[in-house]
Amino acid sequence: MVFCKEENKMKKSLVLAMAMALGVTASAYAANPFSDVPAGHWAYDAVNKLAAAGVVDGYGDGTYGGNKLMTRYEMAQIVAKAMAKGANVDKLAAEFADELDSLGVRVANLEKKSDNVKITGQIRASYLDADKGGSEGRLRTRLFVNGAVNEDWTYTGRLENSQYYAGDKGAAGDDDVTLNWAFVSGPIGGVKVDAGRMDFTKGDVLDNRGDGVKLTYGDNIKVFGWAMKASNDDYVNGVYEKWETPEGKTEPEWVEHDMLDDGDRVYVAGVEANWELMDAAIRYYNTDNWRDNDIYEFALSGEIAKDLTLKGTYFYGDSDVIDGDDSGYLVGLSYRGAKASKVGSWGVYANYSDRPLATYLNPTIFSGGYAAYPADANWVVDKNGNVTSGDGYQGFDVGANVTLAKNIVAGVKYADFESREGDTDNQVIWSEVVFTF
Repeated sequence: MVFCKEENKMKKSLVLAMAMALGVTASAYAANPFSDVPAGHWAYDAVNKLAAAGVVDGYGDGTYGGNKLMTRYEMAQIVAKAMAKGANVDKLAAEFADELDSLGVRVANLEKKSDNVKITGQIRASYLDADKGGSEGRLRTRLFVNGAVNEDWTYTGRLENSQYYAGDKGAAGDDDVTLNWAFVSGPIGGVKVDAGRMDFTKGDVLDNRGDGVKLTYGDNIKVFGWAMKASNDDYVNGVYEKWETPEGKTEPEWVEHDMLDDGDRVYVAGVEANWELMDAAIRYYNTDNWRDNDIYEFALSGEIAKDLTLKGTYFYGDSDVIDGDDSGYLVGLSYRGAKASKVGSWGVYANYSDRPLATYLNPTIFSGGYAAYPADANWVVDKNGNVTSGDGYQGFDVGANVTLAKNIVAGVKYADFESREGDTDNQVIWSEVVFTF
């Protein structure tokens, strides 16, 4: 396209004026990045300066496009960038006042929208070697989406995918990306409400995903209630066997079930208190399934010396279908702990558990690939619905973690558990590296 002399004069004046407004000579900057503005070009110094200052960007093919027409909005954008760099462009600002005002509104709206949605993530590479269960190398990726619904309410979603890179499963992948979190949070009166699909996690009794509602009231002393329906029926495999007739078959057989099958309901209520050096909690769990179990948890933890924390928990379980002991305990000691934001931070810990069958639903040691329970710790249900084996587990786990670099934390754990009345045990080594972003 051919332009008249007046247009070219305006372009020359404009480029030179913008460059002079920035008040620094072009020689202070790196070589001009645009292939169509050679060193002998009349605008070389000015364009070089504007590019170095971030006022002009050019095109993706490395050209400046000095002979192309621009809209008033494009010009307003250049003026705005120059003003942000401290250039004195009063006359140009006056000329493009309307466009600058409109551009400011659009940029503000864009920034507001950008702040409205936040995406973070976590990648965990782990390796498990179990004496009774084989080995497994797993790469788990999680993406978290947080969005503001309004000033008070937010949305949280989590996408997850797992790939197996070593061990007995070989290089087997989970090709599906699942949306296993999808819930909203916000206040109704003085009560915080979480509703949707989320984790209902108090790891010593329950570590499970579900669909439901959480209600929480208070700050340092919180009163809460949960109602959930289990949604991840494949989270823990082979926890108990039940004699039943599978769909499509005529003869009964032993069928593996999870501690919580898909659709099983769990209700939780309690009080949690958090002070400067001590935490305490009382929690009640009820299951609305064939097991018909009530569990009471009394937990206390506190710092007994600098960076040294002692915890203890007493459990009581009441079930119409589970025989044996109904009370158990857990004690633990931890020193420091790795913080993802602090390079070189580290921690060590040790726990001992004695847990009858009636005192847990789906604890963390049964979850997420970390299957540390012995084979006969849990039950088998016979043709008449009677529990024929299993009375829980007892044993210890020890571990350590360290922050290798910012947001990169490595950890290792060793667990040795045995059935309380059976004759089986299980030793597990679990290692992981977690990247957060």
